[in-house]
Amino acid sequence: MPIVVDEVVISVEVTNPESGGATLALTAAEDKQAIINECVERVLDILKQKEER
Repeated sequence: MPIVVDEVVISVEVTNPESGGATLALTAAEDKQAIINECVERVLDILKQKEER
């Protein structure tokens, strides 16, 4: 049974550590993985909400 995702909301906050913003000691690969994990979590939440309706 195929799953159709018709709503995906992605929000990203980008800060510049050199200008006094928040700093994270993550490598580029870890940053990508964190973004992917957040996206997957949000998609699963949306699917769960739609299933409850």
